[in-house]
Amino acid sequence: MLLKTSLRSFFAHKGRMALSLIAVVLSVAFVSGTLVFSNTATATFDKLFATTASDISVRQAVPEANDDEQGGDGERGKPRTVPVETEQKIAALPGVKSVRGEVSVQNAVLTNPLTNKVVGPTSGAPTITGSWHDNQNMLKITSGKAPAGTGQIMLDADTAKKAGLGIGSKLRAITANGDHDFTISGIATFQTTNPGAALAFMDLPTAQNYLLGKTALSSVEVTGDGSKSNGELKAAALATLGDGYKVLTAEEQKAEGKADMGFLDYMKYAMLGFAGISLLVGGFLIINTFSMLVAQRTREIGLLRAIGGSRSQVNRSVLIEALILGVLGSTLGLLAGIGLAIGLIQLMKATGMNLSSADLEIGASVPIASYAVGVVITVLAAWIPARRASRISPMAALRDHGTPAEARANRIRAAIGVLLTAGGAALLAAAAGASTASSGGQLLGLGVVLSLVGLVVIGPLLSTSVIRVLGAALPALFGPSGKLAQRNATRNPRRTGATAAALMIGLALVTGASVVTSSMVSSANEQIDQSVGADYVVASRTNADLTPAMVTAAQGTQGLKHLTLQKSLPVEYLTPDGKRSKEHLAAATKTFVDDFRIPVESGSAQAAFEVGGVAVGSEFAKEHSLRTGDRITADYGQGHTQQLTVGLIIKANSDMFQGTFANLETVTKAVPVAEQPADKAMFAVVADGADPAKVLAALEDSLKAYPQLMITDKAGYKEIIQSQVNTLLYMVYGLLGLAIVVAVLGVVNTLALSVVERTREIGLLRAIGLSRRQLRRMIRLESVVIAIFGALLGTGLGLAWGITSQQVLADSGVALLTVPVTTIVVILLASAVIGLLAALLPAFRAGRMNVLAAIATD
Repeated sequence: MLLKTSLRSFFAHKGRMALSLIAVVLSVAFVSGTLVFSNTATATFDKLFATTASDISVRQAVPEANDDEQGGDGERGKPRTVPVETEQKIAALPGVKSVRGEVSVQNAVLTNPLTNKVVGPTSGAPTITGSWHDNQNMLKITSGKAPAGTGQIMLDADTAKKAGLGIGSKLRAITANGDHDFTISGIATFQTTNPGAALAFMDLPTAQNYLLGKTALSSVEVTGDGSKSNGELKAAALATLGDGYKVLTAEEQKAEGKADMGFLDYMKYAMLGFAGISLLVGGFLIINTFSMLVAQRTREIGLLRAIGGSRSQVNRSVLIEALILGVLGSTLGLLAGIGLAIGLIQLMKATGMNLSSADLEIGASVPIASYAVGVVITVLAAWIPARRASRISPMAALRDHGTPAEARANRIRAAIGVLLTAGGAALLAAAAGASTASSGGQLLGLGVVLSLVGLVVIGPLLSTSVIRVLGAALPALFGPSGKLAQRNATRNPRRTGATAAALMIGLALVTGASVVTSSMVSSANEQIDQSVGADYVVASRTNADLTPAMVTAAQGTQGLKHLTLQKSLPVEYLTPDGKRSKEHLAAATKTFVDDFRIPVESGSAQAAFEVGGVAVGSEFAKEHSLRTGDRITADYGQGHTQQLTVGLIIKANSDMFQGTFANLETVTKAVPVAEQPADKAMFAVVADGADPAKVLAALEDSLKAYPQLMITDKAGYKEIIQSQVNTLLYMVYGLLGLAIVVAVLGVVNTLALSVVERTREIGLLRAIGLSRRQLRRMIRLESVVIAIFGALLGTGLGLAWGITSQQVLADSGVALLTVPVTTIVVILLASAVIGLLAALLPAFRAGRMNVLAAIATD
């Protein structure tokens, strides 16, 4: 009987549930779409790694001092190699069926010599250049033939298509061993997914000569005959080869491949986090919907209680309606999520990662998570209105069409709200004054949660006074419509507070993110102005090394006073306290001190760049109790060590000067030039009297054959930083867009249900002379006031979060607080527009009501 009653009630009010249903659908779609996309990408790459993994792979071991290096580089940035004799040694082991020596590097750049454009990705996925072999499982030659000789190269089909290249086209490989021109002899097509990388292949001798600069191998791939397990083959290989080798089984190779795709997990959890925000915002919409439905059905509930219905039955009746809404919304959201996943796959294709929508991996976890999220959130959100409905007595319900005032409950709510908000504010203040970023971050997280919950709780109580102030001018500007709008907005503070809270959450996050990113940009610009003396910076867009040919070309540019070269080396320091610390050392030519003004805590840059000197960071010095003049030992690996004197302690909060710094001559005393890594960056200064613009054009012309290089002056460097930060900010805006859409639906929903609730009142207003135009204006103004109220709360809260975040990050380089006033003004104006747009449909419906029918409504 209870189920039958709930079903009848649900379908009788299905129109009023529509927007709540949409909110659930959107939120669940975000969750299910994220999971389907993540599962599909993971499964696709698992297949790829399974296809490419050999039974065991023999490689050069990474020295412990360099175990944080990525991208296939070995000691000091050079490609990792094993001797060619390794292949014969492994082939002789029992249980080995076949061995294959391979060359593969990621430090070569492919360009089209006719256009001087990069061929392949410039960010994200790598460009992999190596040796071709006929037993490729991943690719198959679909056009032309395999490369043979020093002048031929083969390219993967996806890269060739994007670059407009084909058989016979010219391709240049820029490597550490020189620039080499090839003719494309063949095109190979992926048999599995293309992870977005560009792949180019030479024959083995050419790859050894051009890519490694010596007769060696990157790895030896081994296939067993089945008589021994992969683990046994690994143990035998290590026993035979001795130290200096790393052997990976097929499973370990797959795990290594998965680790390289870790960004998929970050993407997954980031999207799920924003989906959670949308669910939270949707919860307010559902609370409002059921609260208003309960209020509108007070007499119906009273009758149910009068004929014997218990409180628990009333409670369960409302919750069953919520359950139906949750199940229906979750089902539609699951289907919409699959569509979203397909859209994400197409988006990733545009970035070069060729996933296939035909290989969608849904699995049991997706529907379980979808229904769990949709149903649980909906039922929990409806629990408060259900509990409130069950407490209405039969007689009170029959006498009153609304819920009774709860003065005592409001006092308790006010006390809790004030306590939570004050606690959140105190935690934010403590975070701003924290001594370390880690402790400040923890306090910031707690402060964000408490302040948010506090304002949500106290919001209904603030709405009356704040909206009275916001709407003070409405009666004078809009007459009766303005006065009625102001009173309607304050009539039900709990409803207004919940509606505004949904908008508040999204706008608080937008404002907070804007403050942090604006502060990041202004802090970086200030550091550039204060610290950078060089006129131009030259570096790779992909963080790759510079080749000797690039350095030679730059040095030949007319109009330069000097050119500073900088390398980066991993180093392990032994400090006087007996501790060992792994750091990176930026080794530069001595003119570095003319190109950069290093912020000084003690000592001087000149002392640090004398031969035998070193500059260390403030935190490093504090951790090891170092002072200028102290001696530390630098271990560069392979037996290369030297004693260094601390000549400079770099001031804290210097984000541009992380790690340690020394003169390149100092490093050369310990590490021979042939064993040093390639240069990482160049810094140039214009000669006295030369035109900076003309010198920049000349430098760009000198390096035009290397399109992977980024050549900028200080203004251009600032623009790059601004662009990078904006990319992050727009991504946050996009992900928060769903939460704001759901919040807007909440405003529409509240107004629509409010119109239904006030049908008789609207009829009476029309009967006594209020025109349709005035009625529509009243509803629009009510919506605008509520939206601005939510925006003010959100902006205030976001400013508090953003300013505190900047203070927490001050020691990490974000030292300058910048409040984006223009962005905040735009947010407030946009909120008024949102309120206006949200009211269009409810106002239109109200204006079309039949006056007599509305008055006759019970």
